[in-house]
Amino acid sequence: MWRRIWYRVSQFFHALTARAAPAEVAQAITLLPADARVLFGRQSRADQCHALAVWRSLRQAGYSNPQLLSAALLHDVGKAAARLTLWQRAAIVALDRFAPRALQRLGHSGVAGEGRAWGWRHPFAVTVHHAELGARWAEEAGCSPVTVTLIRRHQDRVVSAETEADRLLAALQAADDAH
Repeated sequence: MWRRIWYRVSQFFHALTARAAPAEVAQAITLLPADARVLFGRQSRADQCHALAVWRSLRQAGYSNPQLLSAALLHDVGKAAARLTLWQRAAIVALDRFAPRALQRLGHSGVAGEGRAWGWRHPFAVTVHHAELGARWAEEAGCSPVTVTLIRRHQDRVVSAETEADRLLAALQAADDAH
């Protein structure tokens, strides 16, 4: 448990100082349709750095599927619906680790539509619904159906990787969990 807490604390401080190399961003976003590049730019600096780390990890593992790599860059884009403050990020991480049901309840209570909640519940609603929000935005931005599905399902645990789609999802999740 302490190791996981330490990981989250170090991840928090890394997010404060994270900077994406412009050359790496330029290289990565060439995979994306023009409108999806705008989506990538909507993400917070920390989320962009995280997306690039997931993208880089997949490439280093030998993955070259452009749909998978695009999903890596946009899997958390739905979080851009709420610009989270540091205390909100910390509260969400703590709830996710120690009281995941409470996070789900907060994210679902008072929601009007997909991830739309007012007031103090808004960040929790966006967190809970970010996969669906991001998938919808990616679809509207012209991403492939495979990329959209990977974004939509990136938090759904793969039971068995029997299909190609499930193997891609498992790879995305492994890279995401590592960063």
